[in-house]
Amino acid sequence: MAGTKAGGVKAAATNKAKHGSDFYAKIGRKGGQRGRTGGFAANPELARIAGAKGGRVSRRTKKTAPKA
Repeated sequence: MAGTKAGGVKAAATNKAKHGSDFYAKIGRKGGQRGRTGGFAANPELARIAGAKGGRVSRRTKKTAPKA
């Protein structure tokens, strides 16, 4: 049953029986605590600078005035 939805349900039940009903909450918490990326929320000024750089290298074509 490996790789099927029914197998996943059985595996989840086994994990909860062996390790407690909060097994998935505990492993998710461990992963969150180990993360070391701060993202732009930690430094809004850096986000502003990066956004400006991205705007300067826009891939959109420039609209030119029609020739008369």
